[in-house]
Amino acid sequence: MIIARAEEADLPRLIKFRTDASAWLRTRGTDQWAKPFPANHILGSIRRGEVFIIREKSHTDPAATITLDHDADARLWTPEEIAEPALYVHKLAVDRAYAGTDLGNALLDWAGEQAVQQGARWLRLDAWSTNSRLQAYYLEHGFTHVRTADDPEVVSGWAAQRPAALRSCLGTTHRLTSPSVQSPSGRGHDGTASE
Repeated sequence: MIIARAEEADLPRLIKFRTDASAWLRTRGTDQWAKPFPANHILGSIRRGEVFIIREKSHTDPAATITLDHDADARLWTPEEIAEPALYVHKLAVDRAYAGTDLGNALLDWAGEQAVQQGARWLRLDAWSTNSRLQAYYLEHGFTHVRTADDPEVVSGWAAQRPAALRSCLGTTHRLTSPSVQSPSGRGHDGTASE
């Protein structure tokens, strides 16, 4: 699998990841991502170099996407936690054709490696407050629940973290390579994830 920065031309596919995931999630009894996400927000993340696309080969249809940044939501994290070096996972989505292949785990391990390379102590994320299956998935992959936001306006208010250097104890069949990608901080790397 190859991981590369998303480009502006990838915007329609990134939106499709979200709409496809939303449709599937509805069949699982959750309203997660039912409201369309503003395309200009995704475009801004692409322009900042925070969005990544994963493909089996360089020109195949994307298998997954992940966004990594340093933007802590002050509604979820305390000022003391925000002051700690951390990298935040957003909009992780895997195409249903790759469901059950452990690609999500490989992406989380890759994200942890990016965090370590940037000197971060934590890999953090927030998940849909009412999606207990997703929360369980993250707990199974080494995350610890920190808190859930009390504010009903914060729909993705389940905050969790794991040490950046932690690799999931679960095996994965994917190896992610990124020979020409620079990390979200702008420093170059040749990051790989999970054997």
